[in-house]
Amino acid sequence: MTRHGNSTGGTPATRVLASAGVPFTERPYEHDPAAPSFGLEAAEALGVEPARVFKTLLVDAGAGLGVGIVPVDSTLDLKRMAAALGTKRVRMADVKDAERVTGYVAGGISPLGQRRALPTVLDAGALAHATILVSGGRRGFDVELAPGDLVTLTGASVATIAAD
Repeated sequence: MTRHGNSTGGTPATRVLASAGVPFTERPYEHDPAAPSFGLEAAEALGVEPARVFKTLLVDAGAGLGVGIVPVDSTLDLKRMAAALGTKRVRMADVKDAERVTGYVAGGISPLGQRRALPTVLDAGALAHATILVSGGRRGFDVELAPGDLVTLTGASVATIAAD
């Protein structure tokens, strides 16, 4: 279902998309809590190549948290992420910190509609696709949108941050 315009329901992510008037498609799927990878589960359940499904990962840069968005079939390169954020090093953020700061539950953290705007970096590979999927704000729910719209709405920079 493609939506845009004003929306009072949904998740914080879909409300951000709707209030910005950005076209997006809600992509719910049956979530299995036992799935070893929520992102790969989403790609398979939705019949989408994993290179188009992106996961939202939080890093601790020492002075605060940052957001890295990479394909579900890859890992975040911490050195590249640190460089993209302009810092010497980052480590993966504590799950409880990530949940508290974003307002989302791990496995359902969306880059959109977080409680506080955080420095965000989208892997450059996203730009090779007309649309990508990211978490819509809960497990078992993705949203599909143009990568340029995601960059605009999150204020993200674009860099190669996925590991080779």
